[in-house]
Amino acid sequence: MSNINNRRTFLKGIGFGSVLLGTMQYSLSAKEEQENVGKKPHYGMIFDQTKCVGCSDCEIACTKVNLVPKGQHRLYVDDQTDPLHVKDRRFVRISCQQCEDSPCTEVCPTSACYRDSITNIVTMNTDDCIGCKYCIVACPYDVRFINNETHAAENCNFCLGTNLKDGKDPACVEACKYDALVFGDFNDDKAYMNKLLNVKDSVRMKPGFGTKPSIRYIPSLKTGV
Repeated sequence: MSNINNRRTFLKGIGFGSVLLGTMQYSLSAKEEQENVGKKPHYGMIFDQTKCVGCSDCEIACTKVNLVPKGQHRLYVDDQTDPLHVKDRRFVRISCQQCEDSPCTEVCPTSACYRDSITNIVTMNTDDCIGCKYCIVACPYDVRFINNETHAAENCNFCLGTNLKDGKDPACVEACKYDALVFGDFNDDKAYMNKLLNVKDSVRMKPGFGTKPSIRYIPSLKTGV
């Protein structure tokens, strides 16, 4: 079974992908987000389940821009459609949650997994990674992996070394034709994502882990027929 299939099987087994209020909690308001984080940027992303059609353009763009080996993914869109309500299609973005309290950075013995001092984004220094997989085991969301070509651990870092350094949005955001993804800085009160969070209810994956994810999900609450 491929790496991605193993990952999907695991996530379904623990109920990660299911966008149900029982596995998430309502997020803080945009104002509260800004008050609770430091002065450095606090980059985050919104995934709007009501707009995602499962086209996978975000996956393809991410793989291309970040040179992710074939068969591996920094992110993927999981089909969580209830087979009893197939007309109500539901998809969920699965990727690094860019936790404020990131266990992956805490367990890395070489500091290869670290928080960038300028952007505050959790990322990797592949030259220092020894492939011990401590960060993979520590990640509560099971979204880290060993890159088959670099033999170093990898995660979604909002395209820190590619698009973001060039002043562009992450590749997945650029590729989404349905505006299902929004990227921005929680500390920027003019950012569209903050305005959106002020008027939309949003949830976080597995808040009980205590990692304070920086990915927010706007869930579809349609019952389906």
